[in-house]
Amino acid sequence: MANINEYLDWRGDIPINDEFGINEIDNMIFARFSYLLFDKIELEDEETIESISNKMKNFKNEEFNYNGDKELITKLGKSKRFKDLIVTDYVKNNDIEAERQFSAITIHISKKLMYLSFEGTDGTILGWKEDFNMAFMKNVASQISAKEYLEKIANKYKNKKMILGGHSKGGNVAIYAAVTAPQKIQERIVKVVNYDGPGFDEEFIKNIENKEILDKVYTYIPQGSVIGRIMEHGEGYEVVQSIQKGIYQHDIYSWQVLGKQMVKLKETTKSSEVMNDTMKTWLKSTTIEQRRLFFDAIFDIFNSTSASKFSEISISWKTNMPKLYEGYKELSEDDKKNMTEMIKLFGRSYWASIRG
Repeated sequence: MANINEYLDWRGDIPINDEFGINEIDNMIFARFSYLLFDKIELEDEETIESISNKMKNFKNEEFNYNGDKELITKLGKSKRFKDLIVTDYVKNNDIEAERQFSAITIHISKKLMYLSFEGTDGTILGWKEDFNMAFMKNVASQISAKEYLEKIANKYKNKKMILGGHSKGGNVAIYAAVTAPQKIQERIVKVVNYDGPGFDEEFIKNIENKEILDKVYTYIPQGSVIGRIMEHGEGYEVVQSIQKGIYQHDIYSWQVLGKQMVKLKETTKSSEVMNDTMKTWLKSTTIEQRRLFFDAIFDIFNSTSASKFSEISISWKTNMPKLYEGYKELSEDDKKNMTEMIKLFGRSYWASIRG
């Protein structure tokens, strides 16, 4: 078995002729594409994947957001299957005040089909804060940005059909954009692919006007999924084998592929089911305001370090641990009380799920 990078060694010399030539591994690669370092290179209005690869060739592996991305863009740039595809309309719209971490890019697969790739969480504290905002907000800023991006691209390329895709939060915002788009745009959407992205609250799913759009949504989660089980999904899902353990199964490079398909499993693990039940119980036993205060307080503590990424906190942990403690001490007594209560409720939910 192999991962998406090894897939490129096997199938990279076979050109994509039309939309029928796109398989589920290609879709996963396109979803991952939006994570690359587009904001650190000079982009023309139109680029090929090969030209982008050449512009990124001097970046070191550790400069990319995640391990595996450097290998991916290097192999894509040499691949007959992908290197000549046209890439346009890169957008990065991060805003600390709005608590938004959003990025998207469009890949033109043929004259008839394009792929809108939405970036997931980029490892920044800002990105993770927006993820947790989903637990108490009707919609988060990147979801609105994804909807606006879809409408912009659909109007710019009126004769093309579209695939929308993303990993993690990217999958969530791809679904949001699709289900909230005008029906004329929805009719041009071939499919929406979501790789271990969180879901939505029950009210949002209930209020989707055109439920038929959910038939176009394809969700994939690893056997021990945590992130992809958060909140509710109006669509079904398929389970994919990961060679990692626990939360690290969220890493898309750990997902196994065989030929033109992902390696599927019949069910998720017991630990994934427990975490799924725990989160559902915890969400139902807490109020929106409790969750808002809880996550705001936690990220106030993280922001006291002045780090932009969690990796920066761990690398300089001797310096940052005292700052985290000071950040906690500066919380109000009400915030501390609410935080303690929320953690207790989570623990109770967890043990109740284990006991069945």
